[in-house]
Amino acid sequence: MIAHPVAAQTAAAPLAPVQTVAAAPAAAALPAAQSDIMRAGLAVALVTREELTTKKKKLRVGQRFQMEVAENVTQNGVVVIPSGTPAVGEITEVRNKGMWGKSGYIGARVVSLNLNGRNVRMSGTFDDKGVTGTGGVVAAIAFVPIAGFLTTGTSAFIASGSAVKGFLDEDLAFQAVMPQVIEVPAAIPAVAPAPAAGAAVLTSASIAK
Repeated sequence: MIAHPVAAQTAAAPLAPVQTVAAAPAAAALPAAQSDIMRAGLAVALVTREELTTKKKKLRVGQRFQMEVAENVTQNGVVVIPSGTPAVGEITEVRNKGMWGKSGYIGARVVSLNLNGRNVRMSGTFDDKGVTGTGGVVAAIAFVPIAGFLTTGTSAFIASGSAVKGFLDEDLAFQAVMPQVIEVPAAIPAVAPAPAAGAAVLTSASIAK
């Protein structure tokens, strides 16, 4: 689509030169199959947008959390999945830290991403395991059994902004959107209007008189 410049107020006004500005090409996801298809299994770089930890023992299996696409995903020079596209993850396993050096554990999976209002299925798993206190437990048991029971591992922790790799779990059909060309009028230098016919013009000579 081309946006034309505003029409001049008078027929005598000069036409302004134009500058052409082209927008970057993008893509629109389509529900029906098309010739341009991003295939299932393609890797998509993601980042978490929430902190996940077993420290406060509030994390639950089935709990969902926010993620987003970390960088543009392109095909044939067209941006199909832009950076910043929201995505969703889900907790699949939680183990809180405990006695005898037991460490915390978080297991999670990538569920989907939201592309222009369409939910696209995703796959991919990731996890984090705290550090065990096994060494301390063994030493404590050798001397005082009760001390080993009181020794704990550390909590599992996945920071907000952690890099995660997900994968498309379905084919994604798309159609390239032609870049929009906009014609912008260039600035016209101001021109003083010509004096009307018969009007007196003051000169240095007439002023002296």
